[in-house]
This record gives sequence, structure tokens and C-alpha cells, in this order.
Amino acid sequence: MPFLPPITSLHTLPDPSLKHVLDLLFEPSPPLHALTLPVLRSTTFPSYSTLIAAISAQLQALAKSGSPGDIAKLSEILCSHPRLGEKKVETVSEQSRKEQAQLNEGKEEERKELERLNGEYERCFPGLRYVVFVNGRSRPAIFENMKARIARNDIKAEREEALQAMCDIAADRAAKLDKSDNSSL
Repeated sequence: MPFLPPITSLHTLPDPSLKHVLDLLFEPSPPLHALTLPVLRSTTFPSYSTLIAAISAQLQALAKSGSPGDIAKLSEILCSHPRLGEKKVETVSEQSRKEQAQLNEGKEEERKELERLNGEYERCFPGLRYVVFVNGRSRPAIFENMKARIARNDIKAEREEALQAMCDIAADRAAKLDKSDNSSL
């Protein structure tokens, strides 16, 4: 089982170790690495929840800037998360595999519906991938959430919701992986 190093040691770790920490919390994403490494190098965080909040603020700033370059970078970061229910994903983290395990089981028609909804979502929101904190939710609950977000058809709101989900996932992973700092999450 992977683990997180003590939060107070992050600023002293070499870049490959910092990237590994980011990959454990989020998903492997070179644009996220480039965005956050300078902050990780220059700041000591009291907890992983504070670190995740700082990264969330950076991502929110990208979303709010509205510049095409920032939006493209943000989209690439969000798309580092695998499609829900996708069985063969080479770059997916072990955490994603475990988190989505229940979605990969079940009836064939549910799997096809999830695949259909992923496609509909990506047509509605080009350049984005549906990101949600699954947290034990059933396929029908996920389907309803996807349908509601597609029906809302608001790209800015969608970016906000996907960012929040990404950070909720990171906080949950931190709580599970950080054996030295659980009390501060």
C-alpha cells in the first residue's frame, strides 16, 4: 500500500518524490506537476488538507482566468482522471482502480449506459472528462448525476464541479494514505 511522506518534509523532497505525492493524491498529470511544484518547493503545509486547498486555489484561478491557455491546461489536468467505468486504462492510478471497482462490475446494459453517458458528456463539454467523487455511490446515482450535469449544459459550472470533485477525491486519498497526519484532515 502506498503512503504519503510527512507533510512537513515535502518542501525538502526531490522533484520525482513530489510528483509521486501529487500522483497519489490526484492522477498523474505533467501540467499539474508544473503548476504545483513551485508552491510545494516554497511552502511548508501543516496538513495534507491544507496542501489540497492550496492546489484547489491554483486550479480555481486557472478556471477563473478564462484565458485559452489556462483553460487548456485545466482541461488537461481534469482529463488525467480516467473515464468512469473504463476497464482498460494504462495510466490510471491504483487508487482510481480501487475507487471505480464497483462501477466495473454489474450488468452489461449498465456498463453500456455508462459508456453512452461518458460519450454524451464529452460531446456536451468538449475537452473535459466527467469527474465525480464516487465514494460508494451506485451506478444509478452516478447516472443521475451525469444526466443532471449534462442537462445543466454550463461549462463554467462544470469546470467548478469537476475541480471540486477532483479535490474531494484527493482529500479522501490523503486520509487513507497519510498514516502520520490523519488527525489534521
